[in-house]
Amino acid sequence: MKHVNKHKSKLFKLSTVKSLHKWLSLLVFIQLFIWLGTGLFFNLMDHNKARGNHNKQAIVIQKIDNQRLLSANSIITSSSKPVSDVVLVQRLGQPYYLLAHDKGLYSHFKSNYSLVDAYSGIALVIDKSIASKLAQASYKGTGDISGVVKLEPPIADMLKEKNTVWQVNFLDDLETSVYVDASSGRLVGHSNEDKRFVDFFFMLHFMDYPFLGEGSVGGFNNGQITFFALLTLIFCLTGFIWVIELLRKGRYKFS
Repeated sequence: MKHVNKHKSKLFKLSTVKSLHKWLSLLVFIQLFIWLGTGLFFNLMDHNKARGNHNKQAIVIQKIDNQRLLSANSIITSSSKPVSDVVLVQRLGQPYYLLAHDKGLYSHFKSNYSLVDAYSGIALVIDKSIASKLAQASYKGTGDISGVVKLEPPIADMLKEKNTVWQVNFLDDLETSVYVDASSGRLVGHSNEDKRFVDFFFMLHFMDYPFLGEGSVGGFNNGQITFFALLTLIFCLTGFIWVIELLRKGRYKFS
């Protein structure tokens, strides 16, 4: 009786392994099919359209009068916040000192900046009006501004961006949106319907599904990929166990 129960238990375990392997094979096949399909799409798509820069133009840099510039040290000294770095930049053709109070490793990392007029020493706040002017300076299309919204991350069009931004929407055929960093005035980028269409395929390819886990991150570094890798590992292990069992039963014979 004990031998019979042991045999039934073994059969049950092998049956579970087979069932798990079959269901996992379906999940792995579906995702591999998605990878193949999206990979083919990336090879055939128009890469210029995918960037969303159809209505983007280079911002004109104006000549700076060095004689009128205030010293960077005086600006740092008068700042009410600790300053870790200072850079001379231009915004709307005027020179400003960009003071970094909390600077991320990359521009899209969480940071905290302030802008001070390099001629007068007056602080510049990137409000709705300034953000609109900065967006228009980078826009070469014919559409008018249809709306300006301040957004906190995550930003659907710019998933890697971790800073608060102004979204300036233009009324054109491509529904162009321009994104401006709310503290530094940095042009984050342009987006439009072409880019959003491509982003959908990137979401599928990276398994970067916003309805799972913590939401989209704009790349492979997400929990869904880790979970799928574990499922694939289990799929391989169950297949290996099944093969060992078939070998033990003599199902594989070599002539």
